[in-house]
Amino acid sequence: MSERYPVAVIGGGQAGLAMSYVLKRGGVRHVVLERHGIAHAWRTQRWDSFCLVTPNWQCQLPGHPYAGADPHGFMLKDEIIRYLEAYAAAFGPPLREGVAVSALRRAASGLFELETSAGEFAAAQVVVAAGNYHVPVIPRIAERLPASIVQLHSSQYRNPEKLPAGEVMVVGTGQSGCQIAEDLHLAGRRVHLCVGSAPRTARWYRGKDVVEWLDRMGHYAMPVHEHPLKERVRAKANHYVTGRDGGRDIDLRKFALEGMRLYGRLARVQGAELEFAPDLKTNLDRADASAQAIKDSIDKYIAGAGIEAPLEAPYRPVWQPVEEPRRLDCEAANITSIVWSTGFRSDYSWIEIPVFNGRGYPGHERGVTPVPGLYFLGLPWLYTWGSGRFSGVAQDAEFIAQRIQSRLSYASQDAGATSAALLSPGA
Repeated sequence: MSERYPVAVIGGGQAGLAMSYVLKRGGVRHVVLERHGIAHAWRTQRWDSFCLVTPNWQCQLPGHPYAGADPHGFMLKDEIIRYLEAYAAAFGPPLREGVAVSALRRAASGLFELETSAGEFAAAQVVVAAGNYHVPVIPRIAERLPASIVQLHSSQYRNPEKLPAGEVMVVGTGQSGCQIAEDLHLAGRRVHLCVGSAPRTARWYRGKDVVEWLDRMGHYAMPVHEHPLKERVRAKANHYVTGRDGGRDIDLRKFALEGMRLYGRLARVQGAELEFAPDLKTNLDRADASAQAIKDSIDKYIAGAGIEAPLEAPYRPVWQPVEEPRRLDCEAANITSIVWSTGFRSDYSWIEIPVFNGRGYPGHERGVTPVPGLYFLGLPWLYTWGSGRFSGVAQDAEFIAQRIQSRLSYASQDAGATSAALLSPGA
């Protein structure tokens, strides 16, 4: 016999916990199935010095806003874990840890069936809150490197001391790549960095954190359908910046002045020989242009609102590549390890319901799929910029909870509905 619930939430991260809080507050019986444990990804897929990129005041899980002494600071890894653990302890979600869902399908009865490591479950409605970063991506080109070079994904990196002695190559300049390169650089390691096309932003501008300006300007509340890129924004890389030591810019040009070696995109690997695309200057210039565009929008907002704010001199590049390096011999350069900061891919192969588009992304409107009773929560740009963050998941959870309540109320009025049986106290 399967365990039966009106609602099953798959995933016990911040999105799953937020959904559980809202459902429990509304008196909806449900279960939260978590493959590992609370804060597992934060605990196991982040490096030791990791901290938030967004300020603490943006941590606004439903019923659990940040209440610490440093709202404009950036929580460290262990503080984030404690924040989530305290959240769960505060309201007691019906959480089943160590339960992996291996299949989700819809039965002829209309119920959803879940195969798990703890047996079978059935639910009238299901919220998939398992995130979008499931499988670490390391390009196949890595297979060509000699076995003597230690290779690891950014999710496996912990600290400089865990890498073998020698110089380190970091591939990728998204948020993780830039912050890991900085971590190694500050520890005195010689870093070689392959610079990609990710944009950057200033940390502070005209007296405030750039995030605060953007929040005032309504960027975090902007729905995806109002964004100039529409749904394409979901594939856009995040701007690199850091909250480390109170927050600062990440200026790769400054790192180059201090001895970090910068290259264009990694194009080919043949044994220990690496070849790079001639796009280093282009990628640096575009990142700077992105940061300047954000500053320009803030200037326009300040002027339009009549706000008094200190002026700042325009950014001037502190370093330019005189000649872009095209090749590098890892053995000659004493590169003994490579950190692949090349992101993740989603894996929804366990969901046996035709709800995905040609790229494997779930079709939905604010998390509500075309399949009645099936929802997604916690995805980047599910509805707004904050949807995949601590700042916006509450709004999305509230919206989905309203849909869940409406369907349960409708089912309870239909005495013959199979899902109505799940509403009875003894179900």
